[in-house]
Amino acid sequence: MGFLMRIVINTILFVAIAGLFAQSGSFYVASVGTAFIASFVLAILNAFVKPILFVLSLPITIFTLGLFSVILNAIMLELTSVLVGSDSFYFSSFGITIIIAIIISICNTIISGHFGRHD
Repeated sequence: MGFLMRIVINTILFVAIAGLFAQSGSFYVASVGTAFIASFVLAILNAFVKPILFVLSLPITIFTLGLFSVILNAIMLELTSVLVGSDSFYFSSFGITIIIAIIISICNTIISGHFGRHD
């Protein structure tokens, strides 16, 4: 799956999850354009910042049998919120960010598995 395809899929996921959490106000995305920008920023952060954080947190990731990687994904989402602007893309708490990181990870795994097949 290519870089642009991942950005488009994450844009759709951001909009869908924001719609899912719309009643509670836990996760807010101002528009589809904001979701696209957030997806692009997240992709850049995942490419450049996440590998550094992963290496630095390797001992705790091993100790927790890989579960700390969910926290790293949530940190990447929080950084995305800061860079995009918390008035148009925000999470109400770090707990919600963790839940959304889990949802996005599961969806991306399923979608990547579907597009990864060459039948």
